[in-house]
Amino acid sequence: MLLIKNGMIYTMGKAGILQGDILIDNGKIKAVGKDLAVDAKQVIDASGFNIYPGLIEAHCHLGLHESSIQFEGNDVNESTDPITPQLRAIDGINPMDETVRLACSHGVTSVCAGPGSANVIGGTFTTYKTNGTCIDKMIIKDNVAMKVAFGENPKRVYQNSKIKTRMQTAAYLRETLLKTKEYLAKKEAAGDDISKRPALDMKLEAMIPVIQKKMPLKIHAHRADDILTALRIVKEFDLNCTLDHCTEGHLILDEVKASGFPALVGPSLGNKSKFELKEKSFNTPGILNKAGVKIAIITDSPVIPQEYLSLCAALAVKHGLDEMEALKAITINPAEILGIADRVGSLESGKDADLVFVKGNLLSYEAEVMKTMINGEIVYESEETSNV
Repeated sequence: MLLIKNGMIYTMGKAGILQGDILIDNGKIKAVGKDLAVDAKQVIDASGFNIYPGLIEAHCHLGLHESSIQFEGNDVNESTDPITPQLRAIDGINPMDETVRLACSHGVTSVCAGPGSANVIGGTFTTYKTNGTCIDKMIIKDNVAMKVAFGENPKRVYQNSKIKTRMQTAAYLRETLLKTKEYLAKKEAAGDDISKRPALDMKLEAMIPVIQKKMPLKIHAHRADDILTALRIVKEFDLNCTLDHCTEGHLILDEVKASGFPALVGPSLGNKSKFELKEKSFNTPGILNKAGVKIAIITDSPVIPQEYLSLCAALAVKHGLDEMEALKAITINPAEILGIADRVGSLESGKDADLVFVKGNLLSYEAEVMKTMINGEIVYESEETSNV
């Protein structure tokens, strides 16, 4: 057993913030409290450190778009067909790319990564831990969401062939959903009679969990009208979704709130590289949060390097988001949104021992990550703490 003593613990759970100890056994948190009296095999004195749950990125392309390389390491967009739900992120992630290591060294221990927004339907996202060499062993939960995209990107990628307008983007999605419903009905009617089953269609097979509400749509939408189109289709087919980017969500606040779906806001740092980003602002997370919308803050890495997730949360605080809500937006909120809160997102008994030891306030540009722990193992530590 490992005992971490005397840290200022931000549990992000019912216990709130406390000065105390964390007991870890077999990679799991066994107890969190004050003055835990146990005979531990290993003890770490965390005096002077703030301890947070491992940070969680809810929307990125980490490991799919490698660092310092061009097409050879870019596996984000399969821009050969606007409808590719059969693609799986796990088949494109390189966990040994340096960007994964950098994320870990800055306290990001879990990410949700998947295809980009070239296609109307891009394929499934997966959640994984940022330490390891075999992606299969790093997975927290696979196929957590199906990527769909509205707005400029599908239009730009297919402007010379299959998509000229937003209407066609919506039509492609509706057509696929309708075909999936029909395909599933035929499969169910056939039962065990193989001769009556429809011919295998990998695209429609991949979409079955979506229409069964077992997998949410992960909706890329920046502009207000695109967000509304997405919500219209989700309501029409009775689906679940997350509103990713949600750049103009603050302009249609009532509709976003009424939908009941969470908003994954970002990337908000950097220039407005295209027209649909003209309302991009760090004000958006705070406005949505105050209206009662559950939010997560995202980097969309490599758009913003993954190691700056906490900086993005800090900038949201500067622009009106409550500090504790900002911490939730990069820990427990994304865990709950992604359906992995039974394992990560807070420091509570029974959860994975993913911890970040920080000198200073995490939401300060001066903060330094001193140690990162994943599954109870120290996977990064600064030279200053290597002998502690």
